[in-house]
Amino acid sequence: MPSPAPAPAPAAAPLLPARPSPPALRWDIFCQVIDNFGDIGVCWRLAADLAARGHSVRLWTDDASALAWMAPQGAAGVQVLPWPTQPPEDGAGDVVVEAFGCEIPAPFVTAIAQAARESAGTGESTGEGQRAPLWINLEYLSAEAYVERCHGLPSPLASGPGAGLTRWFFYPGFTPRTGGLLREPGLSARQAAFDRTAWRRRHGIAPDALTVSLFCYEPPALGQLLAQLQGCPGAHLLATPGRASAALRQALCAASPALLPLPLAGEGAEGRLERGEQARFSDEIGLKPLLGKRCQLSISYLPPRPQPQFDELLWACELNFVRGEDSLVRALWAGQPLVWHIYPQHDNAHHAKLHAFLDWLAAPPSLRQAHLAWNGLAAPTSLPALLQPATLAEWRACIQTARHRLMQQPDLLTQLLGFVRDKS
Repeated sequence: MPSPAPAPAPAAAPLLPARPSPPALRWDIFCQVIDNFGDIGVCWRLAADLAARGHSVRLWTDDASALAWMAPQGAAGVQVLPWPTQPPEDGAGDVVVEAFGCEIPAPFVTAIAQAARESAGTGESTGEGQRAPLWINLEYLSAEAYVERCHGLPSPLASGPGAGLTRWFFYPGFTPRTGGLLREPGLSARQAAFDRTAWRRRHGIAPDALTVSLFCYEPPALGQLLAQLQGCPGAHLLATPGRASAALRQALCAASPALLPLPLAGEGAEGRLERGEQARFSDEIGLKPLLGKRCQLSISYLPPRPQPQFDELLWACELNFVRGEDSLVRALWAGQPLVWHIYPQHDNAHHAKLHAFLDWLAAPPSLRQAHLAWNGLAAPTSLPALLQPATLAEWRACIQTARHRLMQQPDLLTQLLGFVRDKS
């Protein structure tokens, strides 16, 4: 299958008039990790973008381990700090961001309250120009209708060390009446300069290979996807590390026990997997496909990669399976066909969230059905034939139309900076 051209990268054309940026501020961002790749991934992108625009950031997190590979170079202007147990010696920052409903430690809340009192002149004076910290509750991404209703609303605190303070809801979203999506200013230029052909050559992928990225939890329809891929000559599956690779190995095992034993990351996959002769595997690092005579599918188990390289992975593939929040946004910017594995919630609240996203996306029936089967909202066997050129072309047109709409809206950080200026 010929590789389609990379997604166009039109320049953003904000609907709102440009407004002056606020002065450089000190930001405190709090992140408690639930989804190891998603929560910290969003917070790191926000922190790095803030720093790139001249602000200083303290990123407080209970688990920074993923940043070792997600952002190994760090970012000038960003400090990554452990979850605080004491108030900071130099006080709270100008803006405090409570990401995804995490609970800021009481000592830090006390520091916010103290700074607010000082700013109001009711406590110890700290000099002219002192501002009260602005407390932002950065919520999860959703296309549901409540997001537009609740975006920007105040949430007064009635008890605890923060009694009398006000938090402000800030909702990411897909429409102009929400907080928008993270999109760093240089993204379009970087994407436009991306050499897709060279990337695929460097990773040992044939120029005409149908290339699919896999970043997921444990999708019920993974076996059906593998069956379709194995019937697609020259297909190449790029599996991200962690749960996606583990789920893939399990699905392959279920499909063909002859593929056992399944190796763990870094063990070198090739030798012990050749007996099945239904799929061949490259090593975790080398990414050199081994196409056997009877092989229909080449699989590469990818090593962890920094966020910019993950973006390139999405740009290089004809179809992207993504999960959670951060990778969904990046897949939308990639402009290629995508299937979203939404974070599953025990009360099935994610069902409404997925339907709302598909409605906003104006997903064609086959794309909608693929999402339902992939997320367990429909039988796995109902996964449509999604690798046909006409199907992928239809999905690509849908995603690129959505991408174009999003590019007309200000990005999340631009809107957040405007919100901070208006409320300060």
